[in-house]
Amino acid sequence: MTRSLEGKVALVAGATRGAGRGIAVELGAAGATVYVTGRSTRAQRSEMDRPETIEETAELVERVGGRALAVAVDHLEPGQVQELVARIEREQGRLDVLVNDVWGSDFLIQWNTPVWEHSLERGFRMLRLAVDTHVITSHFALPLLIRRAGGLVIEVTDGTAEYNQRNYRVSLFYDLAKTSVVRMAWALAEELKPHGGTAIAVTPGWLRSEQMLDVYGVTEASWRDATAKQPHFVISETPLYVGRAVASLAGDPDVARWRGQCLSSGELAKVYGFTDVDGSRPDCWRYLREVQEAGRPADATGYR
Repeated sequence: MTRSLEGKVALVAGATRGAGRGIAVELGAAGATVYVTGRSTRAQRSEMDRPETIEETAELVERVGGRALAVAVDHLEPGQVQELVARIEREQGRLDVLVNDVWGSDFLIQWNTPVWEHSLERGFRMLRLAVDTHVITSHFALPLLIRRAGGLVIEVTDGTAEYNQRNYRVSLFYDLAKTSVVRMAWALAEELKPHGGTAIAVTPGWLRSEQMLDVYGVTEASWRDATAKQPHFVISETPLYVGRAVASLAGDPDVARWRGQCLSSGELAKVYGFTDVDGSRPDCWRYLREVQEAGRPADATGYR
């Protein structure tokens, strides 16, 4: 990857693991100074109770030649977010890319549970973590981002707009969480347009996150073993793939052509020419429509 983001400053809110970590690493590899935030540190875990930390993410960014600063932030706490942005302004004097990737709600999901049976406490907590955090972060970060034309906001979601429109997503609360940030990208794009900025929703495909690998009892090196349990896992992708999608967008001088849209890592790979770490280009959402939903046997030929 070229150092197309040299001199740029990025904030990846929710960079502890998964897509956020992959995005932070690839933004750093492209030359950006990256602030990586989250609640899980080496001193204390978040309610997700997983081992990944923001310090570890920062080290991964540094390992690929980037510059990273790990900052413990609860993005539901306005005061903490305000201080984070004040620090970025103090230390860098600018913000070019904001990635809203805060999620942290996997442990709250109640699969295929109607709203009258779903825990209200867990459902509302999911919405707070998945939606309110993005709004709070945008509220405080965008005044700094719009000081220069060309600012970019990435809203990370799960599912393309077309897929989400025709599919029930797990539960009412999960559905609302993931579709809300797609609409948020559209609304933010409208608000940023007069200032020369834009916002885009980006979705990875079937992500081989740390937690997903644990679910299947595999590692990144042995991930294909999981296809014995779930054959369609063959279309999965690493977090670095969506990271390369975001880095490509951030380095595109004509990124405004995507204003307000919801784009997938697989779609963007075809446009920008990047690949996943194994040299393939997984197109998960097309695969889901044309293979899995169509009831065809698992076969990623032509989709990678």
